[in-house]
Parts: sequence; structure tokens; C-alpha cells
Amino acid sequence: MEAPLSGLSLLLLLLAVGWESRMDAAWAPSPGGCELVQSIMDCTGRWLSSIPANLRGDTEELFLDDNTIQVLGNASLLLYPQLWHLSLTRNRLELIEPGAFLSSQGLEVLSLTDNLLFTNYSLTAAALSALPALRVLDLAGNQLREDMVSVLVSNLSSLESLSVARNIIMRLDSSTFTNLTELLELNLEKNYIFEIDNAFEGLQRLQRLNIAYNYLPCLIGFDLTQLRVLNVSNNVIEWFLTLEIDDLFELEVLDLSHNRLLFFPVLPQRSKLHSLLLQDNRMSFYQRLPNGTSLANVTVQFLIIDGNSTNITTVRLWDELCHSNLSSLRLLDMSQNEVWGLPDDFLAQMPSLTHLKLNQNCLEAFHLSEEDHLAMLTELDLSQNQLVELGVKVGTGDILPSLQLFNLSTNRLQALPPGIFAHTRKITTLDLSRNRVDLCPQPGEAESLACVDIRGVETLIHLSLAGCGLQSMGGRPFQGTSLIHLDLSDNRQALSGDLGWLQDLVLTLQVLSLRNTSLSSTAVDFSALSSLVHLDLSGNSLSALPTSLGTLRLRSLDLRDNCLAALPLDVAQVPLGRSLREIYLSRNPYNCCTLGWWDALQQAQGLRVPDGREVTCSHGSRALSPTALPEPVLRSCRRHTADLALLYLVLALPTCLTLLVAFVVVFLMLKEKLLKMLKTRCGVASPY
Repeated sequence: MEAPLSGLSLLLLLLAVGWESRMDAAWAPSPGGCELVQSIMDCTGRWLSSIPANLRGDTEELFLDDNTIQVLGNASLLLYPQLWHLSLTRNRLELIEPGAFLSSQGLEVLSLTDNLLFTNYSLTAAALSALPALRVLDLAGNQLREDMVSVLVSNLSSLESLSVARNIIMRLDSSTFTNLTELLELNLEKNYIFEIDNAFEGLQRLQRLNIAYNYLPCLIGFDLTQLRVLNVSNNVIEWFLTLEIDDLFELEVLDLSHNRLLFFPVLPQRSKLHSLLLQDNRMSFYQRLPNGTSLANVTVQFLIIDGNSTNITTVRLWDELCHSNLSSLRLLDMSQNEVWGLPDDFLAQMPSLTHLKLNQNCLEAFHLSEEDHLAMLTELDLSQNQLVELGVKVGTGDILPSLQLFNLSTNRLQALPPGIFAHTRKITTLDLSRNRVDLCPQPGEAESLACVDIRGVETLIHLSLAGCGLQSMGGRPFQGTSLIHLDLSDNRQALSGDLGWLQDLVLTLQVLSLRNTSLSSTAVDFSALSSLVHLDLSGNSLSALPTSLGTLRLRSLDLRDNCLAALPLDVAQVPLGRSLREIYLSRNPYNCCTLGWWDALQQAQGLRVPDGREVTCSHGSRALSPTALPEPVLRSCRRHTADLALLYLVLALPTCLTLLVAFVVVFLMLKEKLLKMLKTRCGVASPY
């Protein structure tokens, strides 16, 4: 018989039971299959048609994305008074009843993206007006017109971030965003906006404005001095003109890419602009035509109609360009335009420039001098132009002392100015691919009149010479360099000799690309390149793996598009196989009956064949996957192997018999002489 519980014992037992019950409740699965993490309830993708009524009452964040909710009723959120973040993205929401948020006065973030709010927008607007603390509202993808947006946000003076992207807004005016005095960020991208009429005048705190992917034809009279980031990319803008005022513009980032700009934008005279994106326009500089005609005094007149008043603004393009303040600009992207030359002193206005992109233009010449003041420039991209001349005016100082990346690929260059790299003391990456350039050989040898001299450039670690038409490399073109990455792809005659010209890189070179260099000899010696980690031999005519590769400790090897019938059977056992982590093998004519090497690679630990599914072997006229050969093919291979063994035996037997008969005949012919000779040299009298 058990003793009765004392009062203290009973109290402890009750506390323990209560604690266990609370722990069970905390760890129990939430109703409806929702996931609970602290005070965050995630009910995404549960096929819910309404908000569950049995969730935890202290829920602060509720995610109901990807469900089928159509109506948010007045009583939907009564049980969750602490809610501050609600997401109903991708539902079928048509209506939010006016009293739905009366118990959620603390709601700060509301996402209603991709629903059908256009159907009952006026009632939904009444519901939203009951949210005094709402800071972030996302109404993207609701098929809203501008008048609907105006009604929905008219009483949301607390908003700091608003997105109405992916709707059907066409025109904005001063009535669209009234009372949004606290708004900091506005997203209008992917609508059908073609006209803006004083729509942002009342948004005195607006800092980030996104109007990308619309149909704006121009921006004239830009005067949002407080704006920091403006994205108007992917429109049809031909002109961008800032209002002529002396106020300081806070603008830092201006994205005008993917438009139809005809001229360089007329920017504020005083600003903090550090990033200007002008990629993919129709922009050119017509300060001087190719025939020498000057257009420096040409003016353009703009007719600006504002209500009943009409103003005519006359702009002298080149004067405006010079007056624009670009002193703080760090990034200038003018790629994919029609620029064939830059105005005089254009770059001199940008002393803080660090990144300049002029690729995919029409440049035929590019000149650098000390007067350009590009001391901060670290990246210069002139690729995909028509450059035949790169001019450097050398004085007492350095031209590009901070340059690290220099891209000159896909031009018509045949040489670079002598000593250019003596003035670029920090350069690490040089891309000369697809130019008709040659490397200068070592001193004392006959140097070509036009070549690129990189000898002694100690900072250079990445060099691309792909598709340069290099002829049988020789000499010591890399003397004094410490290259880590070298790309010699698409030079079909560069490897006609040995690899002796790489002797200065044996201790540093880690990545070497010899793709499509007509390499066919397996006698090429790679063994000296002991630091090599990645090697690309694809697109060549190798019929066997070069034996010198077996001693290297590569981590990546590319053998695609060669003539390999098999790899060595011990490929996984040599140092190469033990160090490899990645090997590409597809598009080779492997023999399906000699796949022992394939099985060895499959069993090697830590080795991946990323293109393994594309690897095939040949059996007759069929291309098969080596991982699943049909049984008839396997039987055929076994018969083929047995037949080969028998054939070798049949071929070897007559040879062996012939040698045996010849030995016997010779022995019989010389038997007597041999015995006499042995007796004479080794004979001893035998006693009888």
C-alpha cells in the first residue's frame, strides 16, 4: 500500500504535469499542417480557403502564401491581435471586408501580391484605411488601374514602402499618391506607364523610385532633389533632362539602361551621383562628325506644355554635358551603344571613376593621357569594338596607376603601345582574346614590329589570348611574370612545338586552357607544370591520354571533343586519378568493349563526371551509354574478347613453332662442335 502524497509533493506533481502539457503543446504539430517557429506561423501551400481559427493567439507573423483564400472576412483576424506581418501572396483574394483589420491595429507589413483585388477595390480600400501603423504594402499583380491605386492608398499616410508593380497603370498624375508623405520607396515596374504629370510632388521623403519596364518616352524637367536611387531602365526614353536649378540633388544611382537614348543625359549641376548605367541605348556623341564637321554649337529646343503655360527650353548639348557634375561618379556603363568617339576632356570630368564600360560600341581608337585624371580607375572594358589603335600619351606620371582589369577582347588590335604596362602597376587581369596580336619573345631575339610585351609585369595573374592566331610559340614571352591563369584556346598553330616557352610559369601556373589548339601528339610533355590544377584539352585530336599527365595532381581535367577510344586502365591509380575531383569526358568515340577504365573512374572516391549522362561509347554503328549496356552488347563484347585471344594464339603459335624448329636445326648442325668446345674448356679426366 502506497503512502498518501503530502501537500508539497502534490504541488510539485501538478507543476510537473502542467509543464509537460505546455511542452507538448509547444512541440505539437500546428493545425492545418502549418509550421510554427517561435511566433512565426507558416501556412504556405496548404490549400486553405480561409484563415485557420485555431492557430496560436500570440502569432506575430503569418504566412498564407499559395492558398485559395478569396475573402478576408471581418472576423478572420480577431484571434491574432499581436499580428504585425501578414502575407497573402498568390491566393484568389477578391475582397477584404472593411472590418477585417480592426483587431490588427499593429499590422506593419502586408503583402497582397498576385491576387484579384481589382474586383472590390473600394471595399478593400476601406479595410486598409483602418491600419494606422502600416509601413510596407505590396499590391503587385492585382490588375489595378491608376484610379484604383489612388483609392486603395489614399488614407495610408504611414506607408514607407509601396509596390504596385505588374498592374495595368498607364498614367500618373498629382492625385495618384496624395497623402503618402512618409513614403521612402515606390515600385512601379512592369506597368504600362507612358505619362507622368507631377505625380511625385507630394512625396517629399521619397528616396528610391523604380519605374522600370514601362513605356516612358522621355524624362524632361527631372527635379526630385531628395531622390537617391532612380531606375527607369527598359522604357523607350530618348531624352533625359534635369531641371536647371542650383539645388543639390541627392541622386546616387541612375539607371537608364535598355532605353532609346540618343544623347548623353543632361544631369544635375550639383549631385552625389556615383553610378550611371546607360547600357543598351542608341547613344552617340556628335560633337564632331567623322568628316571633321563640328557640331559644338548645335542647339536643341524642347517645347514643355504644363497646363495652360508653354515653355521653350533651348539646350546646347555640349555645354550641358560639360556643366553636368560628374566629379563623384564611380561607375559609368555605356556598353551596347553607338559611341565611335568620346568628346574632348570627357573623362577628365570624372576623377573618382573606378569602373568604365565601353564594350560593344563602335570605337576605332581610344586615347589615354595624364590629363584624363583616371587615377582611381580599376576596371576598363573596351571589348567588342573596332579598335585598331590604343594610344597612350606618356608624360611624367602614370596613366592608369590603379588599373586592375583591362578587357580589350574582340577588336582589331595588332599591338599595344610599348611600355604601356610600365604605367599600370597594379594590373592583374588582361584579356586580349580575338585580336591579331603576337607576344614579344625574349630580349636578344628578333622581335616582330607589332607585338604585345608583358615581360616583367609581376602583378599580372590572368591572361587570355584565345583566338589570337598565335604561331608556334617560342622564346620566353612570359619572363618575369607570375601568371596563374592562361587561356590559349582557339590558336590552332600555337602548339606546333614543345611547351618550353612556358618555362617561366612552371611554379605559378594553375589554370591552363588549350581548347581547340589542334593538339594531337600524346608526346607533349606536361610534367614540368607541377603547379597545374585545372587543364582544358577539349576540342583537340587526342587519340590517347598524354602519359605525362599521369604525374600531375590536377583537380579538374577537360577531355571533351577529342578522338579518345579509351583511357588507361590504371587512370584511377596514378597520382592524376587520385587528385582529380572533376573530369569531363563526353563527345569521344569510346569503344564499348574496353570500358574497364570507366568502371575504375566510377569507383574512385570524390571524383565527379559532370557530363556523365552525355558520355557514349560506340558499338558498331550504335552510340550507347556506358552505364547501361544491353546484354546482347555485353555478350558480343565477350565474344569479341575471346575471338581476339584466340586470334592472338593462332598468330603466336606458328611463330613459336618456327623458332623451335630453327633452334633444333641449329643445335643438330653445331652439336659436335659445341660438345668439343665444352670438353676443351670445362672437361676433367674421369677415373675408371
